[in-house]
Amino acid sequence: MKTLILVRHAKSSWLDPDLQDFERPLLKKGESRANKVAAYLKERQVFPDLIVSSHAVRAFETAKIFAEGLGYPLHEIQVESQVYFSGTSGLQEVVFGLPEEKNTVMMVGHNPAMTQFANEFLEDKIEYLSTSAVVSISFDTRKWEEIPLSIKKVNFIVNPKLL
Repeated sequence: MKTLILVRHAKSSWLDPDLQDFERPLLKKGESRANKVAAYLKERQVFPDLIVSSHAVRAFETAKIFAEGLGYPLHEIQVESQVYFSGTSGLQEVVFGLPEEKNTVMMVGHNPAMTQFANEFLEDKIEYLSTSAVVSISFDTRKWEEIPLSIKKVNFIVNPKLL
């Protein structure tokens, strides 16, 4: 069984026009909402074997919030530049290349790719994955590359407004 936990980064700041897009930090409001969702995951005993994050500041900061909230070692967060605006094909490449010994993987990234990628596995499509939102899907397979063909189960879809 493989479980994929897709997380859209928390709400970020647009205040500094001199920053490159990938340099934008989180807002305090974003940090608070991400902490709320991380607490929800901990309450549900959701503990990833691996956290993979985009290299963008806002995504990596979000990944750290979830890691801290779930007791995951910060130094073990895997940074993958392909998670940053490389579309669903880039996300697929990352997921299909995951180590088979990792059964529960959290990926922290960006829209629109995160919404589109989640919808590849959802029967009831979602319109928009909001900031700090999480989609958890389990797949009846032992290999990451086989998840598109396996039986899927949506564990939950949650966002800060639902909590």
